[in-house]
Amino acid sequence: MKIVASQAHHLHAPSWELGPGRFLPAFEKPERAEIVLKSLEGSQLGSVITPVSFGEDTALAVHDADYLDFLKTAHAGFQELGLEGDPTACVWPRGRMRADSSDSIVAKFGRYCFDGVAITQTTYEAIVASRDIALTAAQLVEQGDRAAFALCRPPGHHAGPNYAGGYCFLNNAAIAAQWLRNAGAKRVGILDIDYHHGNGTQEIFFDRSDVVFASLHGDPQFEYPFYAGHADEVGEGEGHGFNLNLPLPAGTTYATWSEALSQAIAFVIRCELDCLVVSAGMDTFLEDPISSFCLQTEDYLKVGAQIEAMGMPTVFVFEGGYAVSALGENVAALLRGFTTGADSRL
Repeated sequence: MKIVASQAHHLHAPSWELGPGRFLPAFEKPERAEIVLKSLEGSQLGSVITPVSFGEDTALAVHDADYLDFLKTAHAGFQELGLEGDPTACVWPRGRMRADSSDSIVAKFGRYCFDGVAITQTTYEAIVASRDIALTAAQLVEQGDRAAFALCRPPGHHAGPNYAGGYCFLNNAAIAAQWLRNAGAKRVGILDIDYHHGNGTQEIFFDRSDVVFASLHGDPQFEYPFYAGHADEVGEGEGHGFNLNLPLPAGTTYATWSEALSQAIAFVIRCELDCLVVSAGMDTFLEDPISSFCLQTEDYLKVGAQIEAMGMPTVFVFEGGYAVSALGENVAALLRGFTTGADSRL
């Protein structure tokens, strides 16, 4: 399995994040990708390659043009106010407020960010590289590789058509899925195994049947992003019945979680896919500092084998996971389970 990675992720390194009632050291930090890469390089799972550069049209296929313009200019616009630090949203339009009535960069942050995600001077370069990592992995699979792993950072599944949030700016999994559709796949599935619901991915494809979305995650009754991920969100219009959410309670162990995974897998198989994109968040781990599931490292071997048993060309796109010391080992276990499962089928 080829592993696609880039050092450009270092260009996004906010020093803090806004938590409930306080500022916290950033959980989504460069160390995450470095530890995963070091673990994969030592695992002999496959060669590490650098991404190919793709054009902006790939992002425009799922994101609005004005939103992309905001991402490009957000930090510079903030600096023009004479302020210091990494800018973030501090006011949000609600009700009858006119979200597009002001050109102030402060107003634009509230318009295009649903939480206090920080944008540094070089964030845009990092997110373009992350996009290209996902697309390079998708291209490898489209050209015949059984699977590829995209070590994306920043992550992407919380980013919607016209908004950032949850550490996410461009929706890497959605961009990869759309690229696969454009390359000839009749139907693509996105299986989101991150602890948090992929609200952005869901919104992008909610009214479509050619890209299927299935997610198992912490119940939004108590867990971020709170406003999406409920079981009754099943798609609308042409997409009705092609969106599956499996919210789970705090303290969920692998025994219960794996039953939900089997349910999600059965759902996407019934949809008759040509290929699969996995939003591979590792924050379901027992020791994750911002999550509440109880999976252990050895469980990810079984997860990888379950996904491989689907028998589909598969693109793994890295999302969350913040128990940094165990993160590399957990990702390696997931991919080893997939490749070992493939070997057992030969």
